[in-house]
Amino acid sequence: MSGEHVIDERRAKLEAWRARGVQPYPYAFERTHTTESARDCEAALAGVQLALAGRLMTTRGHGKTAFAHLQDAAGRLQVYVRRDDLGDRYDAWQWLEVGDWIGVHGTLFRTRTGELTLQVRDFVLLSKALRPLPDKWHGLSDKEVRYRQRYVDLIVNPEVRAVFVKRSRILSALRRRLTAMEFLEVETPVLQSLYGGASARPFVTHHNALDIPLFLRIAPELYLKRLLVGGFEGVFEIARNFRNEGMDRSHNPEFTMLELYVAYWDYAEMRRCTEDLVRGVAADVGASQVVFDGQELDFAAPFHQVRFMDALEAKAGCALRGQDAGALRAVARRLRVDHAPADSAPRLLDTLFGALVEPELIQPTFVVDYPKELSPLAKDHRSEPGLVERFELYVAGMELANAFSELNDPIEQRRRFEAQAALRAGGDLEAQPLDEDYLRALEYGMPPAGGLGIGIDRLVMLLTDAPSIRDVLLFPAMRPEATPSDDAPAAPAAPPA
Repeated sequence: MSGEHVIDERRAKLEAWRARGVQPYPYAFERTHTTESARDCEAALAGVQLALAGRLMTTRGHGKTAFAHLQDAAGRLQVYVRRDDLGDRYDAWQWLEVGDWIGVHGTLFRTRTGELTLQVRDFVLLSKALRPLPDKWHGLSDKEVRYRQRYVDLIVNPEVRAVFVKRSRILSALRRRLTAMEFLEVETPVLQSLYGGASARPFVTHHNALDIPLFLRIAPELYLKRLLVGGFEGVFEIARNFRNEGMDRSHNPEFTMLELYVAYWDYAEMRRCTEDLVRGVAADVGASQVVFDGQELDFAAPFHQVRFMDALEAKAGCALRGQDAGALRAVARRLRVDHAPADSAPRLLDTLFGALVEPELIQPTFVVDYPKELSPLAKDHRSEPGLVERFELYVAGMELANAFSELNDPIEQRRRFEAQAALRAGGDLEAQPLDEDYLRALEYGMPPAGGLGIGIDRLVMLLTDAPSIRDVLLFPAMRPEATPSDDAPAAPAAPPA
């Protein structure tokens, strides 16, 4: 039977319900228990009538009796229906189909096989489903369809729902730990007149009333540090960021970051904080030792540490400090590392590190002391010229966190911004623009500070063994299903450059 024919049949049943005077989409239902709380109170409420609500996931009839399974957010519970209990309403029960939402009143008992079951004394249709759920055996297996129709994926795949429950618990654990440390959660603009805080290309839009271009933020960093200038001593934001970049197993154009800035700390303090925070959150959600992509990860053990240039030069087999773009391109060619011909020296170092070192950083590992060219917002290393006080945390070959001793010298910050502007003029579209207002804020004085960013989506991937970032985003970015029709609204005009 074709899908359209099934939908037509369900529409006919919908009209039949209405013809019987039944409102198939009522406003509310007063339930007393969930499937989980019904199990918990089985002994105390023997013989007491309960009211549950959920979606019918199975139904099978045996003449004057029927069994079904009701599913709510807490789980499933078997229900048992008899004509002797419902009378004429038993015929209406036969009209129900898998996928329909119902409310039931009844009492609990155990079947001969020991399964806890609700014996239905009455029921009400709460929402008639016009589309059938996927077949039990050949169900929603296409990954693209699952991401696009997440609402169906959540219905039929309990393990998917469990991932997003754990994601919520991870976020709660982060907030709980940060607020216990007396850091203040704040909100900064998503729409910004000038973007910054990361090396990335932004999404551009246009504000009609002000007639100006605006950017979706690539990071909240520069606004959070303005708050340190204003006198806050510890602030964090769990922020939705947007970067106009490629998509792969660990990148989505819209993603979630935790950013934390603390006055009077440096990158050594931030490193201790990061290890404690990641280890603590993993323990809070029962994931201190996990398997990710077939590899055993141990968040309970002390995290490893390597230095950026030491690790890179060891893999490259040659000295790379102070080399210009031409020399680095020659190294990339020798090692068969893909790169763009116009890449700057900083970008080539980053590319080489990503290809040669990152894949081997499996257990939680801090990579410390980066070249200055890669870190325009970090303080100079206090003992090694040409480096900055920065670390990144890698797990399973993925960058999970990034932190600095934050640069608070406005004169040096201007020099760094100007160097970024030169890279931008040379074709590096991800170099950061010069932000005069941020420089003005620094001129009022920002205390010494440490800053940290943690990729929430990647943390959830690691703690749930999710192979792709799209598996931990409820609604990942997807190409539209079809080209809009000719009578669809036209796309907005591109904003001015």
